[in-house]
Amino acid sequence: MGLEDDIAFFAQVPTFAVLGKQALQILAIGAETRQLQAGAVLFYAGELADGGYVVQEGSLLLEPGTFSEGKEYIVGPGTLVGELALLTEMVSPATAIAKEPTVVIRISRSLFRKMLEGYPDAARVLRDNMVERLADWTQELAAVKQKIEPGKK
Repeated sequence: MGLEDDIAFFAQVPTFAVLGKQALQILAIGAETRQLQAGAVLFYAGELADGGYVVQEGSLLLEPGTFSEGKEYIVGPGTLVGELALLTEMVSPATAIAKEPTVVIRISRSLFRKMLEGYPDAARVLRDNMVERLADWTQELAAVKQKIEPGKK
């Protein structure tokens, strides 16, 4: 894919869509493409994560680090895996395994931070978007708690 194709692809990823074309161009230029064979492990649960991956083709199986942590997920094209690792140091909560021949685009934390520093307007929009998503999650969790523990606040 060419640079314009990469920018257009990134613009379809919800987290990146709010950043704007110039910021996406920086990501597209600095990102690295990785091709995985079926069954290949992209990363293991418990490893330090230093960036995120966007699935471009194929699919990844995300297995939780322990059985008590939840269920498995299969993610496909356009999915950003490791969103928080773009912003902060963390360990991977899951192991990512290619379900089929898969292409991912890796964006390092340092590249993402440099892009945000260079495009403060994009950084503000991203921050506002994340705050809104966090507020939505908080409301959803409160609704779940209310269903589980009626009468408690």
